[in-house]
Amino acid sequence: MDKPNSDIAILGIGTAVPPHRLVQEEAAQRIAEGLANLAGNGDAARWVRRIFRQTSVETRYTCLPDLLESAERSRYAPGSTRPDIPTTRERMEVYRRESVPLALEAARRALRDSGTPPSAVTHLITVSCTGFFLPGLDFELVRGLGLSPEVNRFPVTFAGCAAGLTALRLARELAAGNAGACVLAVCVELCSIHIQPSVDREDLFAASLFGDGAGACVVGRAWPEQKNVFTLDGARATLLPDTADEMLWRVGDTGFQLYLSPRIPSLIEQRVPEVITRFLAGSGEAPRWWAIHPGGRGIIDALQRAMGLSDGQTRASRDILRRYGNLSSVTILFVLEEIRRELAAKGQAAEPGIALAFGPGMQAEMVRMTCVPAGSNRTATHPEEAHAAAVP
Repeated sequence: MDKPNSDIAILGIGTAVPPHRLVQEEAAQRIAEGLANLAGNGDAARWVRRIFRQTSVETRYTCLPDLLESAERSRYAPGSTRPDIPTTRERMEVYRRESVPLALEAARRALRDSGTPPSAVTHLITVSCTGFFLPGLDFELVRGLGLSPEVNRFPVTFAGCAAGLTALRLARELAAGNAGACVLAVCVELCSIHIQPSVDREDLFAASLFGDGAGACVVGRAWPEQKNVFTLDGARATLLPDTADEMLWRVGDTGFQLYLSPRIPSLIEQRVPEVITRFLAGSGEAPRWWAIHPGGRGIIDALQRAMGLSDGQTRASRDILRRYGNLSSVTILFVLEEIRRELAAKGQAAEPGIALAFGPGMQAEMVRMTCVPAGSNRTATHPEEAHAAAVP
């Protein structure tokens, strides 16, 4: 569905990260030292520094203080031989305990940013692929935010990195099809709880790239001349042919196990430009800004080459990757918040753009938007800054 609905917009965005900050260089040093002390892991110890350096990630955030410990003391560190490596059951308990406060914080920030009271929310979309529990995240948000018990709830579960834009596409359709609809979409991912004890290159790469965080947005009808919004001008999802085995996310005994094929950047470079071109056909002005889900440096590089993008057009995605790592479904909201902040600081007029994300399938999600910034006198706070006050 990509019929223009230019009055449907993201009215507010909120993001949040947990308190524990992982410095990439220090994390690599801890893991490498731990592996070097284990017989037979010399090669893995050498790989670690190279893998962590190549991600272009400098800092990430985690809900696990355990990951700041030495490799010998950490129960989650790659290569651990401890008998008490956390089981999937224990990791799901961590997810239940830690995901709810983080999701509530992001949701409250989005509501405050949009000026929306909780009583006005008619639809709630929740997104996560890093944990499960019932009653679920949607129930906890209804209770924690004071939403109506009759709010329409739509959980989007286990859909991977593209699901943040899946939620935006769904929110756009709900707002367009229901008079007076106010949609709150909340994504939360605790990727770090799934770090594996394995020292395989694939598992070390996952341990080097992913972080934890939450993002939320409010979607509804914008009034004429409303500022500080992204109008949602069109949306589309598509499956890329013959790519089903390139990106896998499976439940294992020690958390969820990830496989990312090294072919993913080249497949995106070869197949996605045609998909984007078809999506943008007839839409008018070409995108000036690009919100690319930073699934890894290689994905950003591939799209920059294929679409002839400037360094400025990929700056926001690279900056979020550098500061937070890959937050799975959450990341695209961090990128959009950064683009909005950047355009407002420059005093830019409304500018058309596009948001892109990729997930298992492989699925490509695309949303055409127009950013209408507030101006340089109003900018959003960084999620790592002091927590926002709760919405009354």
